[in-house]
Amino acid sequence: KANEEEMKNITTRLQTKKAPKLMDFLDEPLPGVGTYEDFNTIDWVREKSKDRDRHREIASQSKESTWALMKSISDAFSGWLLMLFVGLMSGALAGGIDISAHWMTDLKEGVCLSAFWFNHEHCCWNSNENTFQERDKCPKWKSWAELIIGSNDGPFAYIMNYVMYVCWALLFSFLAVSLVRAFAPYACGSGIPEIKTILSGFIIRGYLGKWTLMIKTITLVLAVSSGLSLGKEGPLVHVACCCGNILCHLFTKYRKNEAKRREVLSAAAAVGVSVAFGAPIGGVLFSLEEVSYYFPLKTLWRSFFAALVAAFTLRSINPFGNSRLVLFYVEFHSPWHLVELVPFVLLGIFGGIWGAFFIRANIMWCRRRKTTRLGHYPVLEVLVVTAVTAVLAFPNSYTRMSTSELISELFNDCGLLDSSQLCNYANVSDIERGSNALPDRPASHDVYTAMWQLALALVFKMLITVVTFGMKVPSGLFIPSMAVGAIAGRLLGVGMEQLAYYHHDWVLFRGWCSPGADCITPGLYAMVGAAACLGGVTRMTVSLVVIMFELTGGLEYIVPLMAATMTSKWVADALGREGIYEAHIRLNGYPFLEPKEEFSHKTLAMDVMRPRRSDPPLSVITQDGMSVEEVETLITDTSYSGFPVVVSHESQRLVGFVLRRDLVISIENARQRQDGVVSTSQIFFTEYTPPQLPSSPSPLKLRGILDLSPFTVTDHTAMDIVVDIFRKLGLRQCLVTHNGRLLGIITKKDILKHMAQIANRDPDSILFN
Repeated sequence: KANEEEMKNITTRLQTKKAPKLMDFLDEPLPGVGTYEDFNTIDWVREKSKDRDRHREIASQSKESTWALMKSISDAFSGWLLMLFVGLMSGALAGGIDISAHWMTDLKEGVCLSAFWFNHEHCCWNSNENTFQERDKCPKWKSWAELIIGSNDGPFAYIMNYVMYVCWALLFSFLAVSLVRAFAPYACGSGIPEIKTILSGFIIRGYLGKWTLMIKTITLVLAVSSGLSLGKEGPLVHVACCCGNILCHLFTKYRKNEAKRREVLSAAAAVGVSVAFGAPIGGVLFSLEEVSYYFPLKTLWRSFFAALVAAFTLRSINPFGNSRLVLFYVEFHSPWHLVELVPFVLLGIFGGIWGAFFIRANIMWCRRRKTTRLGHYPVLEVLVVTAVTAVLAFPNSYTRMSTSELISELFNDCGLLDSSQLCNYANVSDIERGSNALPDRPASHDVYTAMWQLALALVFKMLITVVTFGMKVPSGLFIPSMAVGAIAGRLLGVGMEQLAYYHHDWVLFRGWCSPGADCITPGLYAMVGAAACLGGVTRMTVSLVVIMFELTGGLEYIVPLMAATMTSKWVADALGREGIYEAHIRLNGYPFLEPKEEFSHKTLAMDVMRPRRSDPPLSVITQDGMSVEEVETLITDTSYSGFPVVVSHESQRLVGFVLRRDLVISIENARQRQDGVVSTSQIFFTEYTPPQLPSSPSPLKLRGILDLSPFTVTDHTAMDIVVDIFRKLGLRQCLVTHNGRLLGIITKKDILKHMAQIANRDPDSILFN
């Protein structure tokens, strides 16, 4: 009885004593809580629920006052306004890049005397002094040999032009790699593998920042102008995503929510392809098929709107000077025949084989760059590759010209006004010049010379692109891959044309190809070959076909493009499952769960979870029994991103999950802002704080930072279901329980390591490299 009286008195004194004020972080959110560290994965579930709560609060407040209603309307409209800004900014930048790259590419060969800022084509537009025979030359445009030695004829003039070409190429590439190395290391490469990883929820701070945008825009122009075998299309996706990320900071809704920001970045990726090719619909499909991880219907509409605005902006700037939005506009005069599907499928097979070869060779070279001394000298590597490219490219007119110009010439259907060597067929003068459409003709000596030059250009492009892609300069893959396919297609097209001309009585041609008719269109073969090779490298299908017909305007040639693209994908998949972007993601060790990859192994959650049998027990925090010092020691001694919170060490009943970053920030702030918090203060994750002894230091209540609904599976859940859950919900971790007791944890990296182990790869390669 005496003891009971004593206990009652103590309880009464504790209740009447004024308790210290506890800070509940649910009521007073701290700056930094709920954010993520660099090279961490976001929690999609938490971000989506955070946005739902914000939207619910705005909707409830909008009924209270007119001002709150206006705020609600502006919040709903902010997404469309942001898309408008992204489209305008990306379109303007793309127009500037196109104009600058065209001018600087021509600067390697000469300069315009009337206005040095004009490229070769613009310089000769207003010239009335050039003749029909020399319509690609004009007195206003002077080569470097003409300016320096006064003549453009003879071996000395050729050598002078050669030297100036190589010097300009080396200067441009040196400036590009130096700027990237000094100011923005993330500005190198294509950017699409990293953007795919970022869109899946990974955080790479600075990758989409203002410095990266500025340096990538400048160095992209320099790299393309240097004549290296690379394109600007992939890097333009990175540039557009940088614009999207920077503009997100203007709107609180997108600045404070990582999942919402990724919706904007998905739309920005569509804008990148839209301005790269002048293909807004293809850009939306590219983002949906190839890049985006989470693509709701709302993002589809906004992507479409942003791509439209970007295309309109680019069309207003008119960078190509022909009032057309598309890069390679074609006008073919003859329809294709069913028999021609055979060579189109052959081009698809070639594209698939080339794609698989390129991916393996490029990854092998990039791995060598990472693991040998070669990687320590990026500037030297770029200069050596540029020098080799320029020295080998100059003698061949088809490799000397820019890759976009080459593709445009290969796509071209020969007409009467074409001065190209490819179109210099025999007997042209005997044909009535009534229309621009020409029948099949015998190839002249010039055409055969062009064929040899194209064959050499094909081998050169195939080999040099392997080494170029992945260097420390902005480098896209779309245009070089299309160039390889376009050359192969044109060679096959001219071969078919000559076969039809000399053997029109064969069963293959009889009935649809009469003598003197325009049966075969070599430019169409080049277009199909370009699609096939690009499909083989990237494994794109639907979006690629749409991009190609938007790019060329050849709407009636969808079936040949579809046949070649599907064949290319099947062949390439048979030789290797990964596309180039997935291969680079794996090479760099990014934590990316490929949505297209199937998990077919019969393992269970208990086989993958941590800790394993030989590992130390799982690090957990109890809901009401640990001091600040104990929690800080746990944080210091481990490198985990978060900790499960349990009722007690004995029961291991799960309460929730708390992130390491949130814990650190909350404890630091409590020490500064809450009176009496010391190392011996108790930390509580319970709803009600139990009574404390008078001598006890002030406790710390952290229930506000606790995730009370962490995703859990049982230990006997099949691993293929767990993988699907991770993919579809974008989880960063999942807790494993048995009869309600906590057994372990599975993180995204655990799954990736498990999949690497099954595929006989190094499981420790799943680290950010």
